[in-house]
Amino acid sequence: MNPFSAPYLHRPVSIQRSMNLVLLALLPGILAYLLLIGPALVVQIFIASVSALLFEGVLLYWRGKPVKERLHDHSALVTAWLIALTFPPLSPWWLTVIGVFFAIVIAKQLYGGLGQNPFNPAMIAFAVCIIAFPALMSQWPAQGLTLSFSRQVEIIFGFAPHLDALTSATPLDAIKTALKTDVLHDNVQELLMSQNLYGTFAGRGWEWVTTAYLCGGIFLLIMGVISWHVPLAFIVSMSALALVCWLVDPTRFADPLFHLFSGGAILGAFFIATDPVSGCATPRGKLIFGAGAGLLAYLIRVFGSFPDGIAFAVLLMNLTAPLLDLYCQPRVFGALPSMPVKRADEEKEDAP
Repeated sequence: MNPFSAPYLHRPVSIQRSMNLVLLALLPGILAYLLLIGPALVVQIFIASVSALLFEGVLLYWRGKPVKERLHDHSALVTAWLIALTFPPLSPWWLTVIGVFFAIVIAKQLYGGLGQNPFNPAMIAFAVCIIAFPALMSQWPAQGLTLSFSRQVEIIFGFAPHLDALTSATPLDAIKTALKTDVLHDNVQELLMSQNLYGTFAGRGWEWVTTAYLCGGIFLLIMGVISWHVPLAFIVSMSALALVCWLVDPTRFADPLFHLFSGGAILGAFFIATDPVSGCATPRGKLIFGAGAGLLAYLIRVFGSFPDGIAFAVLLMNLTAPLLDLYCQPRVFGALPSMPVKRADEEKEDAP
């Protein structure tokens, strides 16, 4: 029998290959991030990567699993890089380590390891840390701030205090604070421009980082690592709700482009919500999952207590993923639309 004949389709697909492609797709965004913020991001990626490999190796050894084989799939590195990219680049080293601990140990290994975790590990790390350490998770470098590499390392490892003087609000922070205190200018763009936070159509500098993430996401689509369902549904739902609010009151709500290119919207759409383990597997389920995550992310970032709602939106949709897949299963091949399909347990009951 020819092993390459139908119905078998052989593709060079492996977990390691998929994870490596994700890491490669993140590189354009990392490069743009480095140009905007500085080399502190490299330090955070190094801390997160070493911590993730260490925690994963210890837990695999403790559980009696093959350590070398599992570490080589690079899934821990993907989680570590996403944590480093979503945490403030000048946050203390121990905050990154705590985030990695919750992601690898609590959200991944204690549930059984890769393929068993019901929640996105990187978003668990972000949610835990922003709730437990809200001040530290809000300390983003001020626009135009230039610090030497040694100075940034000193800040990360606690040798240089007084970080508050070096930080400022992000564009999403500025809008949320203004909405809550009712101190908006004539419109949100004037507010952001007055604080030197507005670029061409979104947060100054962040629009280029987001564009780089978009290029990486398109690369993943081309390579077949992810499908189009979740990113498209996420972007369309967030844009649609942002457009409605903006048309109703453009002085209080930012336009859709601002919401897509500020914060972690594109990173979340292509790299976080598309997690195949904690997300949906069916095509219709992916569409609903992505749309729900986009809507929740906008509602949380505009009306909630946190500046960006990507992490909480994805985690909330993770709760619904099993139910969505249950009710969005495609029709069984060969079965007519009106033909009832029995489950295995029902067939056993009908058997004589």
